[in-house]
Amino acid sequence: MKPGILPFIGSMSEAFDIKGKNAIITGGNGGIGLGIAKAMAECGVNVAIFCRNMEKAENALKELNAIGGKHQAFSCDITDIASIRKATEQAVGVFGNFEILVNNSGMASGGELLDQPDDMQMWASTIDTDLIGMARVTHVVGQHMKEAGKGGSIVNITSNAGAIVNKGMALGAYAAAKAGANSLTKTTAYEVGKYNIRVNAIAPGFIHAGFGADPAPILFELIEAQQPLPRLGEAIEIGALAVFLSSPGAAHITGEVITIDGGYTLAC
Repeated sequence: MKPGILPFIGSMSEAFDIKGKNAIITGGNGGIGLGIAKAMAECGVNVAIFCRNMEKAENALKELNAIGGKHQAFSCDITDIASIRKATEQAVGVFGNFEILVNNSGMASGGELLDQPDDMQMWASTIDTDLIGMARVTHVVGQHMKEAGKGGSIVNITSNAGAIVNKGMALGAYAAAKAGANSLTKTTAYEVGKYNIRVNAIAPGFIHAGFGADPAPILFELIEAQQPLPRLGEAIEIGALAVFLSSPGAAHITGEVITIDGGYTLAC
């Protein structure tokens, strides 16, 4: 490949400018997803929320519309490829091309492996949502990015649980799915780089949103015992990193999994 064929920044004045871009954010109707959506909106991005709970999405849209820009929610079940295709086609019809995809939707699960029923349904549901669901959305939206020929940024929200064992929390299925999502990030980044599509992952720790909105006492015990920066992270901090990874300043970053957990994993 000839040098200079891919875009790069000419000065710092444009390094973090994503104003006017369009983003799809799965699960953007609440928790970390809404934090990312608000961060994007504050930077001038138009947001398409893909989610199942449309009533909750209406409340999210009120917050986004108060910031400004063009925002809309689309009903989407990431375990159903037909639902993803329908939502994507509807969103493309409203917004046109999408330069940003944030794969945020997921489910939490717990329980030790030997205590699971023989049908292993909890494991199957977790893998289907947190890993295969991410692959489904990337497959569909990535095709649109490829056909548009303008490149793009895909940001996968995984977890530090994909690289460690959270002691005493029995997160085997969740951790396995997130480890798979980290690997999916790297393999997909390698495959789609030729289309100037970048794929990176953010691996949060304990965040004061979504699953961690009402944290159990054990979380604070773990944080106090081993986290160098002893507080919960905030959703907007995940949003700020997602903004950077989608910006021109990150144009040479792909296939990376960036942990944002206050240093929790350092003592694991």
